[in-house]
Amino acid sequence: MRIGFPIFFILVVSAIDVFGQNTNNINDKDSAYTRTITTRAEKIVATLGISDSPKAKHIVSIIAGQYRDLNTVYAERDEQIKSLKLKGLTKDATDDEIKNIGTVVDKKIEALHAAFLSVLSSQLTPEQVTKVKDGMTYNVLNVTYTAFTDMIPNLTKEQKDQIMAWLVEAREHAMDAESSEKKHAWFGKYKGRINNYLSAQGYDLNKERQDWEKRRNLKQTD
Repeated sequence: MRIGFPIFFILVVSAIDVFGQNTNNINDKDSAYTRTITTRAEKIVATLGISDSPKAKHIVSIIAGQYRDLNTVYAERDEQIKSLKLKGLTKDATDDEIKNIGTVVDKKIEALHAAFLSVLSSQLTPEQVTKVKDGMTYNVLNVTYTAFTDMIPNLTKEQKDQIMAWLVEAREHAMDAESSEKKHAWFGKYKGRINNYLSAQGYDLNKERQDWEKRRNLKQTD
């Protein structure tokens, strides 16, 4: 069957329009994501006190690049799992494959983490690197540490050091997490560990929280 020229022309134009829209949608999403991670990186760099504008822009690109690289790894993982679930494997076989995918992802994330910190350390002071870590994790470490030390004023130096060590470890994991929720989940995991530790040290955390709440209420009424 021969298609008349006008109809054929309309079909071709329609196809071009559809593919053009798809391409534009992809480009728009990528541009929006680039703006998001760049803005996020700029806010972090603004806390570092870098007066050299070209250097500041370079650090922004390093941090934004880390966000993009992490996102790429997690997006590839999601696609692999999506494809895997279409294969019709048994639940056990699917779970095993997902576990294998997770192992590969963990290794990629560890490599990105090490490379990122290596580059940052070559450009920034240790204090500035720490600020970048705090910026990427919403400063949860400092907020949480302050909360524990405010709640239990008589913590020993050893106990404070242990709390800080675990929060630092949590921050290293949270830096690489794929979402705000999962970043906070890492800290939640370590806060549970800290709570167990303090309970084992003889603190009644329920009573400590109640007393802390009373002290804060008194301060607000002063």
